[in-house]
Amino acid sequence: MNRKKIIISAFSNLNTDQRIEKVCKTMHDNSYSIELIGNTWGGSEKLSRPYPVSRIQLISKSLKTAYFEFNWKLYNELKKRADKETILYANDLDALLPNYLIAKKKQIPLIFDSHEIFSEMPAIQGKMSQKLWRYVEKSILPDLRFMITASSGYAEWFKERYGIQAAVVQNAPRKLNFSIEIPENNPKIILYQGVINPFRGIDKAILAMHHLDHVIFKIAGDGPRKKEYEQLVINESLQDKVLFLGKLSPEKLRDVTLTADCGMSIEENGGQSYYYSLPNKVLDCIQARVPLILSDLPEMQNIRNQYDVGEIIKDHNPENIAHAIQTVLNKGRRNYLPQLEKAAHILCWENEEVKLLEVVKKASLY
Repeated sequence: MNRKKIIISAFSNLNTDQRIEKVCKTMHDNSYSIELIGNTWGGSEKLSRPYPVSRIQLISKSLKTAYFEFNWKLYNELKKRADKETILYANDLDALLPNYLIAKKKQIPLIFDSHEIFSEMPAIQGKMSQKLWRYVEKSILPDLRFMITASSGYAEWFKERYGIQAAVVQNAPRKLNFSIEIPENNPKIILYQGVINPFRGIDKAILAMHHLDHVIFKIAGDGPRKKEYEQLVINESLQDKVLFLGKLSPEKLRDVTLTADCGMSIEENGGQSYYYSLPNKVLDCIQARVPLILSDLPEMQNIRNQYDVGEIIKDHNPENIAHAIQTVLNKGRRNYLPQLEKAAHILCWENEEVKLLEVVKKASLY
């Protein structure tokens, strides 16, 4: 079969986007010629990849204008680079429009990979920008032939809203051959990993530390609420129990995760995008054989119903969060290990990439 060139693009500086890295590696390892395009919003650290990577230089100072600038410049880049032997691959709604226009113009296939429900994210709820992204969504999605998304809840939402059947490719990590000795931590380590955004339950988890003894809560990541939560720790006199690790490389984060006694993914219902999400941190912790406390949201409940990998919190009351953490700590990481092991062999990228390659193969034949 003729392996077409694939141009993958995203509104991202690409440095910590593990889903895009895995997608690119899978395609590269399967003999596709790929080019990856990101941008300089949020940094332009050097990337070492076995395929061409470029970043569109952005001069915008606000995110709103950066979206317009990126879409315009991406359109021109795709216009120059794409030909009849190209497949376009757009990551998320903020990179879709130029890909769609070029795909139409040149009559070439387009794959849309929706990592979330972009138009329903909490950051744009009730804003004019939400109306704009919804308009882009409803104007393009019903016309798409090839779509991927990151959870079955997302896929059902897109099908009901726009009649499009998206393939579900979960953002699972690559399989980790687990052979480390589980550490005997004292104090026990509770870990949050990810962006420090609202509706992640981080502030409630910080307050939960009042109700736990001999624990340290490590927060790995950065984001718009970091300063606020650092001040909350000071106001609550919890400096000896809460530690901010900052933004870590994927490799360093993996090392930190392996040392934890309990992970957490206690997202709140901040809209449809959060409600139907299966956060990366859930699958990352499972692969590191770390039990978790989880929100009672559909995708996390589904994982917990299949595998005993942790505890579902009753609600976001700090005392109830503390109770769920204590339950995990009392049971102990070793006692969760058989179920974590079982889940880790199923919920891994090696199984997900098979579904990705099926979509790419169909697009190649388009």
